[in-house]
Amino acid sequence: MATRDQLGDGWTVVLRRQPARIVDGRPEGGYTDAFEIICCDCGDHPDLDYSEVSPELRRIRGPYLVADGIAAYREHVRLHHQPARAASMPRGRTPADRG
Repeated sequence: MATRDQLGDGWTVVLRRQPARIVDGRPEGGYTDAFEIICCDCGDHPDLDYSEVSPELRRIRGPYLVADGIAAYREHVRLHHQPARAASMPRGRTPADRG
């Protein structure tokens, strides 16, 4: 059973090319050269357009150049997999917020 918090493929965080826009849950107008992090554990969902998510989720999403996106993705996943820190990590906070 897939819910809005858990996708059918079993993943909760992904780095993807940023669609030009999302309409009715589907990419429309192609893709940009930027990448974004979608983290369902933080309350995001891939069917939402960038303009539909909160400023906190936008800070997580990026956009990123590919190398920066990979680094941000790894750090975001690492933070979620540290039991003590993940439980105390405020939703929507990322390493980019510290810079």
